[in-house]
Amino acid sequence: MRADYKELDKTKTYLITGAAGFIGYFMAKRLLEQGCRVIGIDNLNDYYDVSLKQARLEELMQTEGDGVFTFLKGDISDKDMVNTVFSKYKPHIVVNLAAQAGVRYSIENPEAYIRSNIIGFFNILEACRHSYTQAGVEHLVYASSSSVYGANKKVPFSEGDFVDNPVSLYAATKKSNELMAYTYSHLYNIPATGLRFFTVYGSMGRPDMAYFSFSQKIMKGEPIKIFNHGDMYRDFTYIDDIITGVERILCNPPVNDGVRHKVYNIGNNNPEQLMYFIETLEKALSKVTGKNIVAEKEFLPMQPGDVPRTYASTAELERDFDFKPGTSIEDGLAKFAEWFKGYYGY
Repeated sequence: MRADYKELDKTKTYLITGAAGFIGYFMAKRLLEQGCRVIGIDNLNDYYDVSLKQARLEELMQTEGDGVFTFLKGDISDKDMVNTVFSKYKPHIVVNLAAQAGVRYSIENPEAYIRSNIIGFFNILEACRHSYTQAGVEHLVYASSSSVYGANKKVPFSEGDFVDNPVSLYAATKKSNELMAYTYSHLYNIPATGLRFFTVYGSMGRPDMAYFSFSQKIMKGEPIKIFNHGDMYRDFTYIDDIITGVERILCNPPVNDGVRHKVYNIGNNNPEQLMYFIETLEKALSKVTGKNIVAEKEFLPMQPGDVPRTYASTAELERDFDFKPGTSIEDGLAKFAEWFKGYYGY
């Protein structure tokens, strides 16, 4: 644990972009439950089911606790909107989780990734820059991704590994975010921390993620597509672990040892084979429905942009924040299946 470690400061104002998204929703919920003031921004785009995003927002509005939640519909690629929010609400800590997600979608619609992940993030950096000299942005925490490691063969992936060969535009935008944040930290002394998330899953998650889309297809009796003929490994990380990791980092910007920029992996440090993950999901769905659930499987070759394995080293996160994700996929998928059954009425 860092010697200067600070607990969550409830007197600060936290700005969360992508607040109606999967991680953004849970981050806002955690802060509200602890009595913090949270400003949430989201454009509520239709990349996936908007009703799920609206359901998350409704829950945030009803979250019990002393926290205050303000929601603003807007797109971070709109510079004027971003500047207005910073000027009006003067956030102390900024958590940028707004992004166009998805590896395969980046092949079909690259423009969306440049607009949100590059231009949008630039607008956030610029707002932090100008706000830093006036009201004082104390820490910018932003989402990177395990995809920056590309097809690295060395495992587990460590923060110091070579990450200059992205295999998707999504990965390239996330690597760009890290470079942009580093430069702004260097030039303008903006404390910034990038978080390389590893395959986040859980209740109220993203329908485009494999475990979620698998569940929908399984319950409809449709076949699921399994790429690389099932020879895939992912470091599946449960949402609660992600949020705990981010929470510990929020009030602890990088120390001033030159450039105030740092990157951390947040992953389970335990890659699971895709076929075992599917087997565990089948068991979880069988338990909550009382039926014997077995997916019909269609095996396909590797898709462009995919990588065969992700595997996080969490040594730096453990060293600085005394935390390591540890939820097993058995427990995590059991919780997801329970929510999935209730939300969709199975």
